[in-house]
Amino acid sequence: MKTDLEIAKSAKMKPVTEIASKLGIEEKDLYQIGKHMAKLPLRLLDESKQKDKKLVLVTAITPTPAGEGKTTTSIGLTEGLNKIGVKTTVVLREPSLGPVFGIKGGAAGGGFSQVLPMEDINLHFTGDLAAVEKAHNLLSALIDNHLQSRKNTLNLDPRKIIWKRVMDMNERSLRNIVIGMGGPKQGIPRETGFDITAASEVMAALCLAKDMEDLKEKFGNILIGYTFEDEPVYARDLNAQGAMAALMKYAIMPNLVQTIEGNPAIIHGGPFANIAQGTNTLIATKMGLSLSDYVVTEAGFASELGAEKFLNIKSQYGGLTPNASVIVATIRALKYHGGVKAAGLKEPNADAVEKGLPNLEKHIENMRHFNLEPVVAINKFATDTDEEIEVVKKRCEKLGIKVALNEGWEKGGDGTIELARKVKEAADSCKTCFEPLYDFNWDIEKKLHTIATKLYGADHVEYTVKAKQQMSMFEKIGLDKLPVCVAKTQKSLSDDQYKLGRPTDFTVKIREFEVAAGAGFLVPIAGTIMRMPGLPSLPSAEKINIDNDGNISGLF
Repeated sequence: MKTDLEIAKSAKMKPVTEIASKLGIEEKDLYQIGKHMAKLPLRLLDESKQKDKKLVLVTAITPTPAGEGKTTTSIGLTEGLNKIGVKTTVVLREPSLGPVFGIKGGAAGGGFSQVLPMEDINLHFTGDLAAVEKAHNLLSALIDNHLQSRKNTLNLDPRKIIWKRVMDMNERSLRNIVIGMGGPKQGIPRETGFDITAASEVMAALCLAKDMEDLKEKFGNILIGYTFEDEPVYARDLNAQGAMAALMKYAIMPNLVQTIEGNPAIIHGGPFANIAQGTNTLIATKMGLSLSDYVVTEAGFASELGAEKFLNIKSQYGGLTPNASVIVATIRALKYHGGVKAAGLKEPNADAVEKGLPNLEKHIENMRHFNLEPVVAINKFATDTDEEIEVVKKRCEKLGIKVALNEGWEKGGDGTIELARKVKEAADSCKTCFEPLYDFNWDIEKKLHTIATKLYGADHVEYTVKAKQQMSMFEKIGLDKLPVCVAKTQKSLSDDQYKLGRPTDFTVKIREFEVAAGAGFLVPIAGTIMRMPGLPSLPSAEKINIDNDGNISGLF
């Protein structure tokens, strides 16, 4: 069996101009980057053309080391919908170099359900993440320059600066650092640290911005810290927003590429779902809705993380009304949630699949909290048995849920036609069914209690003294009406990564908050989740190589 990279390299790509023509875009409206990638100008956005278009959200059960294949399913579903005559564009997030070189590897789909050019997409792509990183770190430099060269006329307390630096790589040693060492001319010594670029508020703001003016306003609203008297200081106080936005001149434009079968794919923005909102840009989603009849998009990790943030934050801010949802499940992952260790997941075990089904049931319940009836996609692997698959189908039928086998990895669009038909049926029957879970005007504790009890299955939410003090500060400075974007482990419905399946009788512990006032949300941090990941003991980087002819190997 060929690897993902071998399949991608054997595919014959079409010129990006040909892909654009499928969306009614003329060559003169493209900012081409080589033969197979292009930037789409924002003037192609047309709110009037988005009416009656269908938006499909792909989510999944709780992730496991076995992998669930949301991106592969999203791409395969797009191929299938186009095969049955539905003009469909897939809209995805951009990969981060951290996971590419870390534990996860590439993130452009898999098998015959990939986006191309796979190598470029997985590496620097069109430079969007580099632009985010530069805009973020420009603000960091302006802050420390203000302390040193401007004699701190804003009275900013160096101990209360909350703005860190970012880098698009997993590097645990940079989580906590001291800067400004070496004498009076080298800056003001203070403690700070690095987050990964995908966790940057610049990334979050990009993904929720409507246009350049809105992005500039969001940058100006970034809270960078507090004065000695505990008054908030914003990026606009440093006049930083204009220069930051200038660095985003091209990064704000969505990227057009193609699927293996030559269908349009828009890829833009890349926040993680366990530490940020986990969805592509609002601009990209609306671009897809302006140019095609259906848009298939995904949200990171599972329903209580990426899907929750897509539906509660992105959809409410952007006025989106999703028409259908897909929950990706694999037999291997269900066995893992049923108690089987990773080494034994390839062995037939229908009983373990049965034991793992409560996790799937919880994610079905979660989507129903948003008044969406999901379609379950069983992402098929060669080791799955008919008996195991039948266990899942019977449970879904008992719950009144549509279910379809997804063979997109092996067969591309031909393997997702059944899924495509069922998703189209669900989307066509739901015009305005979507309902958010909470109102932004609720107080912080009510919003968190609602998410934790309804979506995680928790009994209570507990707060540290620090978290309670922060909530009081947010109320004082008028940030308490922002939505909440919980940072927690993706490995469990709870905030404890070791609680598999469908945990019950647990308490979610909020240790502190981070603020994304510019992007427009608060970030409660649950458990021990980190905003700067570390590399695993055997990182994917050790398998990646390139030869004299520029051929890359080792990307999954």
